[in-house]
Amino acid sequence: MSFHLYNRHALAHVGKRFPGATVLDLTSRGPDPWVKFSPFYPHGGIPVPFTPGRAAASVEGVWQALKVFATQDVDPSKLDITTMKGIKRTVQRLGTCLGHRDGLAGTRLLSYAEARRQIYLPTYRWVLAHHLGPQLLELQRLGAAGPVVLLDYETNPDPDDLSRPLSHVGLVIHLLQGTWPEGPVSSD
Repeated sequence: MSFHLYNRHALAHVGKRFPGATVLDLTSRGPDPWVKFSPFYPHGGIPVPFTPGRAAASVEGVWQALKVFATQDVDPSKLDITTMKGIKRTVQRLGTCLGHRDGLAGTRLLSYAEARRQIYLPTYRWVLAHHLGPQLLELQRLGAAGPVVLLDYETNPDPDDLSRPLSHVGLVIHLLQGTWPEGPVSSD
């Protein structure tokens, strides 16, 4: 299988770089069914790490809800957003990000690296396993037939590279190629 991660902003160049490849946009601006890979997509029922009994609409909702800033602690309202808009919480509005809380009522702040491994990776993998089975099978089928270029705004597939935002599409490719980054995985 041949999968390639490519920046959505450079779409005009993808045909020259990967002639004849199937090109799919897996971002929040992509078409159905591929938009469902977006961390902003409201699948619903997503378990919130370290918070038994609480579910979220989207992966991004979990990530943003558990952030702690200089002027604001966790924001549980982000868990319930189903519009794919108004989810992000930024340092421009809330001051320095101090880390991610280990659950809505957690007492420990996780570092950025810990939060990627203990919140983002298991939450996104849970969505892939529980909501995107048919789409993953279709990607495998397309990948077996020829090269597939998957578009994302970010192109960093390495959760340990903290210098750049993590690409969710990079994680999809890891899953398809059997190279998912080590770390806790929720089996719920």
